[in-house]
Amino acid sequence: MVTLDSRTAAADVGVDAVAADLRRLDPDGTRMAKVFRATFDQLYDGQHTGRYRVDQLFKTEKTHFGTLIEINLQRELRLADGDLLDFKIAGLEVDCKYSHTGAWMLPIESFEQIILVTEADDQRSVWSAGLVRVTVENRRTSENRDRKTGLNAHGRSQISWLHRDAPMQPNALLQLPAPVVTEIMSGRSGQARVNELLRQATNRRLSRNIIATVAQQDDYMKRVRDNGGSRSALRPEGYLILGGDYFIQRDLAAALGAVVPEPGEVVSVQVVPASPLEGVGIADAWWRLAGPDDQIDLPAPVLPR
Repeated sequence: MVTLDSRTAAADVGVDAVAADLRRLDPDGTRMAKVFRATFDQLYDGQHTGRYRVDQLFKTEKTHFGTLIEINLQRELRLADGDLLDFKIAGLEVDCKYSHTGAWMLPIESFEQIILVTEADDQRSVWSAGLVRVTVENRRTSENRDRKTGLNAHGRSQISWLHRDAPMQPNALLQLPAPVVTEIMSGRSGQARVNELLRQATNRRLSRNIIATVAQQDDYMKRVRDNGGSRSALRPEGYLILGGDYFIQRDLAAALGAVVPEPGEVVSVQVVPASPLEGVGIADAWWRLAGPDDQIDLPAPVLPR
């Protein structure tokens, strides 16, 4: 005979086993964070649409977000298909649920099963993922027309969070004031828009996807480079465009006290000449970050690679 206590104990063991396997696959959440960032960018399709916000998506696209999260998590973590639910993790059936607001809808087939609940906020650059079993005690008694329900207050308190409000790569266009973004996006050419982005969004991590969204051209990273791109166009204005794909440029960003770009990102900063005591050596001269009262009289140096 199975008692309530033994069922509860078994449920806890199951959740713990799934949690342990997910932590083994992604100890610090880096892989999951990449999935959330990529899924937002996949739906925005900024290179072809210029979109960069959830409220710019069609209703059907917003609905599809959860399906893409499920597919992309399974692909990234190489999770096995479940027989009844989405995944099989640690030999147990696990259903994957996403909600922009944390209001996960639970179908009948998830009852008494383990669910992986996920949510993300692109404005705040955070995401969350946790595990909970959909027991009678944890779910609401009310249902919608599709006979789906949700977690009750007790159920939400029972979520075992793998990661809560963990950081993901920021969406710089969401962090800038709306009038500034409008000004950036109003440029007549992709090159003009990228130039203005790098003027306006200084000392921020700018991903390849942000560059693509602003450029809306196939060879969008060409707009950043020397030989006609932003690096040469903005150098006379004192701008350095530091690339995260180069260790020496990442080190320079850190030495200057600027935000350090990650691989696949750039950070734009303005610099002025400095003394050896307060500056950083670049191209046989000394430079520091420009302050709001500094006048830009000299072009920025050419960056080493």
